[in-house]
Amino acid sequence: MKIVVGLGNFGKEYQNTYHNLGFAAIDRAAEILDFKFSKEKCFASIAEGFSGCEKIVFAKPSTFMNLSGKSVSELVGFYKIDLKDLLVVYDDFDLDRGRIRIRESGSAGTHNGMKSIISELNSQEFPRVRIGFKPSGTCPIPLIDFVLSTIPKEEKELFDKATLKAAKAIVGFCEGESISSLTAKYNGNLD
Repeated sequence: MKIVVGLGNFGKEYQNTYHNLGFAAIDRAAEILDFKFSKEKCFASIAEGFSGCEKIVFAKPSTFMNLSGKSVSELVGFYKIDLKDLLVVYDDFDLDRGRIRIRESGSAGTHNGMKSIISELNSQEFPRVRIGFKPSGTCPIPLIDFVLSTIPKEEKELFDKATLKAAKAIVGFCEGESISSLTAKYNGNLD
């Protein structure tokens, strides 16, 4: 069994923001696999399905970003999975815009949602997919405001490509592809 968690915030005001790139990517993966978000469990909106014979759970925490760990720790405990079978997908200010970075483990960096997850799980040993949105040059407004700002229309195509690439990586993970294979295939440029 595998659990994939996309990070973001619920509510219309957050829908097309940088901080909801994790939600956008998991929504696209759910479309590809024909999973429907139809349940509420463990402080998250849940979609369930199968990849071959393996059960897959997609989750979008409803706790707001900074408390994502509460939902993720509940999911891991409820489904009794190893952390290697957990994939977290989220936005990353420290990564160039539109880039994807897949890792088997690592620190939270500047991401408060990941800090919450690592704290609640007491581990950073789980795979993740990061979607970059670092501005070129200095950040034009305070970071807390920037992450919650709407993605401009001129960047829509770039982030559509990025979330599709992340969704394909999610599908690969669900189908049993190794993290090292996904890293080789998807890290770096959008091409």
